[in-house]
Amino acid sequence: MKLKYLFLYGLLLILASCSLDYEPVGSYSELTEGIDSTGNTVFLKDRAAVLSQRQDLYDRVRAGQEYWYLDVLLLAESHSDNAYAGSPGAETTPFEVNSIDGSNPNLKRDWTGYMDNVSSANILITYIDSVKDATLTTAEREQYKAEAKIFRSLVYFDMVRIWGNIPLVTRAVATNITSDNIAELYPTFFPSQSDEKTVYQQIEKDLLDALVSAPDNNPSDKTIFSKSVARALLAKVYAEKPLQDYDKVIQYCDALTADGFGLVSDFSDLFGALLQNPNSPPGVNNLAIDAKARNTKESILEAQYISGDKNWATWMFGRQLDDWNYYFTWAKWITPSRDLVAVFNSEGDTKRFNESVVYYPCDWSIYYPKDNYAFMYKLRSGYNSIIRYRYADILLLKAEALILGKGDLNSAAAIINQIRTRAGLATLPASVVASKDAMVDALLKERRLELAFEGQRWFDLVRLDKVESVLNNVKDAGRSPLVYPYTQYSYKLPIPQDILDQNPNLVQNPGY
Repeated sequence: MKLKYLFLYGLLLILASCSLDYEPVGSYSELTEGIDSTGNTVFLKDRAAVLSQRQDLYDRVRAGQEYWYLDVLLLAESHSDNAYAGSPGAETTPFEVNSIDGSNPNLKRDWTGYMDNVSSANILITYIDSVKDATLTTAEREQYKAEAKIFRSLVYFDMVRIWGNIPLVTRAVATNITSDNIAELYPTFFPSQSDEKTVYQQIEKDLLDALVSAPDNNPSDKTIFSKSVARALLAKVYAEKPLQDYDKVIQYCDALTADGFGLVSDFSDLFGALLQNPNSPPGVNNLAIDAKARNTKESILEAQYISGDKNWATWMFGRQLDDWNYYFTWAKWITPSRDLVAVFNSEGDTKRFNESVVYYPCDWSIYYPKDNYAFMYKLRSGYNSIIRYRYADILLLKAEALILGKGDLNSAAAIINQIRTRAGLATLPASVVASKDAMVDALLKERRLELAFEGQRWFDLVRLDKVESVLNNVKDAGRSPLVYPYTQYSYKLPIPQDILDQNPNLVQNPGY
């Protein structure tokens, strides 16, 4: 009895029991290159295989819209005060009313998608040095490993923020399981969880390793897992509690500035679409023909979509400008909340509002009258990039570090005012700058408006311990009542029940 051609997540994701009578076939075994003369599984046999595996990582950034974009936005926006669920259903409504449990189908697909991503990265990291192909240089091997470590860090950073304690595996496993080695290999194939701090330490290690050999920032190609992506992620990692180090947040933000990043002068460059005829009425001969801009100096990492390979996620949120009526017959996800709209209005923040929210007539009236319905607008055509990380986010994290770490309120205010000035808003009043608590509130509001519908709001509230005080006190006539109030147990989501059933070494998060 044996399991052929398995590496770690083959068992995690496919097996539902401990039986050794199961011989899986499918994508996991198909990733292997074959068997060598000694009977060992070969994952990467030559340079071409290595390049194909590397490309697989980049393809996953563009193709994995469900688990690292669509569902992250559902969590960050609809599970906070920025948005309603949008399209009521078993997978979406629990995020709005705080009734998420382990049966949620989105959580299962997210966990599965993330783990599959880790598996793909682990193949490259584990086996690239054993490839016997002289055309693959040492420098290339080190660069590709660095890129894979950055990719794996992106995945684990999402996972640890969502679930907390998670399985941490850093090597692919290619071996046969027999009655002789089952006791030794069982913990590898069915790993228990590592605590949050351990996961963050692994992310930190991977990113610091990657800084040695990852490619430099390329101003004309922001799709690359570059040193700058590693620096951005390090800044975000050091802002989180398990490894919180505000000096390092500032250090890596400043490093990004030295890499040439900055704010674009026109906020609409980040999310705009070029139209066939911008002066025509909506839907009449004004179809989108391209993104307004790609690879801006503000973009750190983005997934790009061009003709023939367009971004399908846009029709999950509203109208697709390049095909006005495409899939516009059913209620969309992530409907902007009245609470968020009110904050935009109270600030007089029309520039960012116009890039974040749009109103259209539609055929449903779940949250707004159907003749004037609000939609998320930051992804508006199939050509628009999904910006995974951008400089404004990291710059505001530096302001956070200055407030909470250094107590330098004036320097923090200068950063916030830089963001506000681009938005056409007045600088912070002296009374706010004089108070640490007021500056924290001002920072949180600025991040809310600047980064609306970019997957940040929930994580900001968690990081700053604001979940209960903010979300249990939202006054929004359009929001469905909470099923359960937010508590300390709300900060992490439940591990999918199907995953718990597959791996007896996993433990459900408290409160679920």
